[in-house]
Amino acid sequence: MNPKRRRMLATPLLAAPILAACATPAPRPMKLLILGGTGLTGPHQVRYALSRGHQVTLFNRGRRPKEWPAAVEELVGDRDKNDYAALRGRQWDVCIDNPSSVPHWVRDAAAVLKGQVGHFISISTLSVYASDREPGQDENAPLHRYTGPDAMAETMTALRANMALYGPLKAEVEREAARQFGEAHCTVIRPGLIVGPGDETDRFSYWPLRVQRGSRVLTPPLADPVMFIDARDLAEWTVRMAEQRAAGRFNAFGPAQTLSMGSMLEQMRSSLGSTAEWVEASTSFLQKHKVSAWGDLPVWVPGDGATAGFHRRSNARAVAQGLSFRTVADTTQAFMAWWAQQDEKRRVAPLRAGLKPEREAELLAKLASAKAA
Repeated sequence: MNPKRRRMLATPLLAAPILAACATPAPRPMKLLILGGTGLTGPHQVRYALSRGHQVTLFNRGRRPKEWPAAVEELVGDRDKNDYAALRGRQWDVCIDNPSSVPHWVRDAAAVLKGQVGHFISISTLSVYASDREPGQDENAPLHRYTGPDAMAETMTALRANMALYGPLKAEVEREAARQFGEAHCTVIRPGLIVGPGDETDRFSYWPLRVQRGSRVLTPPLADPVMFIDARDLAEWTVRMAEQRAAGRFNAFGPAQTLSMGSMLEQMRSSLGSTAEWVEASTSFLQKHKVSAWGDLPVWVPGDGATAGFHRRSNARAVAQGLSFRTVADTTQAFMAWWAQQDEKRRVAPLRAGLKPEREAELLAKLASAKAA
């Protein structure tokens, strides 16, 4: 067997919580190429695309095999090494590029794919924006500019060593995609925090797991806004955008209406049947005690100052194009069902984000002392 090509894989789908939503067939089946396809959103894209009647080809390093409910062609190559041989001489209607974080990945892929795909979708990020200070900004807000000597020389190794490059390099990825495939044949999707079943980062997971544990829960200001997107909503909408060949740039996070930190937690508590009690800390208290937004208290960033606009960006363009959102309760329950299927070692290990129990207890005590003073 050609080592660059794996067999068509079709196995029973065992994990019910990550089944694609029941979907009607697309008006016209397409040949879909997904670069990546094994991360958080990729498996949801695959399952939804199959449910819509599309032919799916994945291209990745072949290190994270998945189970699919129907035949999926899987091609093997290494983008770090400019290894796209398995894609040569092939044609697809649409390519979805999930993982590109450095611009040379797009340039190198285009050397093989340009003229071979009808439309190119680049999954970007809200981190491309130069400022998060102004509420209500849309897709036309200024983007970061890479200021190094050569963006094309930047590698994934360099990016992992300096995550300050992430936003500027993702902005360059967007520009390169437009240069290579043309504005009329290119879609850029900018998600915010991606959450739900399959999330290995724990950047959202901390909250449902903490709420389920109950007792007194340290929270940031409950009135601050939060926005995110369920991986299933993002994946399914991306496939529908591929069907439409909808060109342009779109902020992809929700919900459609304003959601506060407090409302998010209340919906989690209700869906889990928890008796957790909120203990609200001010931004100044959290900053004084070096409690980091996004990391120690995931999802949240301060709703004023330099991040006042982060969770207040406009998603009107994406909503008008059909982006829809599951409820917080749905996302919470689906995540918890997925979490219950993880092996015990993963479930008992310290989370990758969020406060450790002993650190939270220490902060609760300090907050109580401050309020008593």
